[in-house]
Amino acid sequence: MKHYAVIFNPDCREITIHSGATILEAAAQAGIILNTTCGGAGTCNKCAVLVGPKRKKVQACQYLVESDLTVTIPSESRFYEQQILQHGLEREFDIAPHIHERIPELSEKPHAVYGVAVDIGTTSVVAKLIDLAGGQCRATASAANPQIQYGDDVISRISYASAAPDGQADLHRVIIDCLNTLIDQLCEDADVPHDYIYELTAAGNTTMNHLFLNFPVEQLGQHPYEAYSVDAHDRRPGDLGIKINPEGNIHTIENIAGFVGSDTTAVAVAVGFDTIDEMTLAIDIGTNGEIVLGTKDKMYAASCAAGPALEGARIEQGSRAIDGAIERVFGNDDDIDLDVIGNTTPRSICGSGLIDAVSELIELGVIDTTGRIKDIDELDDSLPQAIAERLTEVNGQPAFILAHNKGSDVPPVILTQKDVRETQLAKAAISAGIKLLQKKVGVTDLQIKHILMAGAFGNYIRRESALRIGLLPNVPPERIRFVGNAASSGARMVLLSSRYRTIANDLADAIEYIEIGHDPDFQMVFADSLLF
Repeated sequence: MKHYAVIFNPDCREITIHSGATILEAAAQAGIILNTTCGGAGTCNKCAVLVGPKRKKVQACQYLVESDLTVTIPSESRFYEQQILQHGLEREFDIAPHIHERIPELSEKPHAVYGVAVDIGTTSVVAKLIDLAGGQCRATASAANPQIQYGDDVISRISYASAAPDGQADLHRVIIDCLNTLIDQLCEDADVPHDYIYELTAAGNTTMNHLFLNFPVEQLGQHPYEAYSVDAHDRRPGDLGIKINPEGNIHTIENIAGFVGSDTTAVAVAVGFDTIDEMTLAIDIGTNGEIVLGTKDKMYAASCAAGPALEGARIEQGSRAIDGAIERVFGNDDDIDLDVIGNTTPRSICGSGLIDAVSELIELGVIDTTGRIKDIDELDDSLPQAIAERLTEVNGQPAFILAHNKGSDVPPVILTQKDVRETQLAKAAISAGIKLLQKKVGVTDLQIKHILMAGAFGNYIRRESALRIGLLPNVPPERIRFVGNAASSGARMVLLSSRYRTIANDLADAIEYIEIGHDPDFQMVFADSLLF
């Protein structure tokens, strides 16, 4: 088998790769993660790269290396440049780390004992170095989850783990390597030796949890979608290859069900579901939306398959939250205004911008309640001329120009009719999940006193836009609170407190998982939720 040199620009990274490998595989070997929404199936066109001096545009996942190549990677095809939400809410609690029970002599050297709290997300990984004596966060590090090279969502990763010869091992190896890289960064930033770290506590969805622990995931992709284990687990660092003190401990928080994982348990810990008296909805919106509804006396959880649209996939010019992505759309008296990440020329639209754009076009009467972009002759005569002039067609379908980009070589950013339909499907899945949990609990919208939005997407959307499109229950906006990366906060609390380790276990046992897809009303509720 022949081998060829591949040079990646603008990184100037050069590797040697065997003939027949794809550019995507070569990029992964070079440590460069590309957008692969479709898991390398060649259907999403998100991994486009430019090959050779003529800069021929090809899909990295489909183009085979059969000669020496120079590959230029456009910024929009890179995955790691997204914004990553690192911080969440903080609760006051007494510090009493469980590791002191395992290694009592650590209490005698409090200034040399640290822990790491990790949120292993499908798209990003956040790690915090915590002083176990005082509870202070000494450093924070984050990165894109490198498993993205094997698939953009949990289903594609489960498929890769099940079908590829070394699929499970690949997915386990890259997340361990990622965590060790983050730990190296934490230790360097805080000037703390690795041997001072005695515990790592991890939260993540059930698939991420299983891949981290190297538990089988094939059954998660098959009915009835059961977890290999929902229990908390403790492992020696050497068993997983984690670079902390070899006498330390790796602790994973309890999962709830096959598609509601330990990240949801950690969110429940962080927001205080163990003490909540008033009806509260906590929701973490991603490719899967995880929902918890109830009070301390009774809690229900569900998972809704929102799909990747709200993370930029399946959207014509969609992207994650990278430089050049439209993240806010505002109406003014005569037109629309945009907020663009990096204050640069708009090139794409991310999830929060998508919600805003659809919301504003509903408000303007450009999109009707069925989600259809109206023809220009159907628009109200009072509509500003600048808005009417943004209506266009793409491939024979109605569309709306969000950014003209006049005087620039960057093409316009356009919202298509198909984009609106993808948004409808995502919001309907989330809304239907919430409504079915409400039916189970027996509460109306106004009986929900608090809506807690966790995670990166929830942190950036506007309350008014989410309410206008029907993504959330119809409550006064002031009842909606953003709680940041609550999963990371919950992992920190479990790391620092034996009491909260017990509370996490109790909450995971107490939260009742509801399979909303089996509800006889699901199809009807989902269809109703499609309407704006």
